[in-house]
Amino acid sequence: MPKRFVVSASRFSELPRFPAGVDLAEALTAAARRLHETPTPDSTLDTAVRLAVDLLPGAEYAGISVIERKTRRRPLAWTDELVRDIEARRPAGEHKPYWDRLWTAPVAEPADGEGQGQGEAAGNALAELGGLRSALSLRLRADRRRLTVLTAYARKPRAFDEVTRRVGRLFTAHVGIALDSATVREQLTEAMHTRDLIGQATGILMERMDIDAAGAFDSLVRASQRENVKLRDLARRIVDAHSTPDAR
Repeated sequence: MPKRFVVSASRFSELPRFPAGVDLAEALTAAARRLHETPTPDSTLDTAVRLAVDLLPGAEYAGISVIERKTRRRPLAWTDELVRDIEARRPAGEHKPYWDRLWTAPVAEPADGEGQGQGEAAGNALAELGGLRSALSLRLRADRRRLTVLTAYARKPRAFDEVTRRVGRLFTAHVGIALDSATVREQLTEAMHTRDLIGQATGILMERMDIDAAGAFDSLVRASQRENVKLRDLARRIVDAHSTPDAR
């Protein structure tokens, strides 16, 4: 009989509860559905950190952050204020933080290969975790300038093993796909809103200046370039001004 992957019940009432005995494929499928139901990238990230606590063996907390070159790190989503503080903290000293390895590897942990809790090097690596004893960082997105990273935390030392790392790699693949989908949807929605806004501004200029649509749009573009303002923002200003009682 193959070994079953047991997922504990969710501690977040707004998320689906996975019953005991559900195998990994079923749990990941349910998580993927929940991720793809999120309407925006921000809600995808918020859902991902909560699902990470339920899916990753040993995880008690989770956070997602953007990491830039020169060790800058900015939190995007977190399950607890403790995690937000840790994610926003700058590393102390001259040594590179453990997550710097994510530029070349998909997974990183504090004191990797040194033994957590043993020796000065390991203690320094974990000192920044604010009482937490284990961390496992998994790369979500990467380009030449920044990384998007999901990190699971636990108070227990050596909380994460090879099973956690493998499940984490599978889960972050689902999160990355869902995040890309949510980003595309948001961009399309914004493009539609921008198109409608520019259309309204063009119509207002046609009426005010007694010109055709092409002339109104050209006038809008020239004003945008002259004032060094995005076309969308200039269109919004025109529409907002036209909507006020004094403008009529």
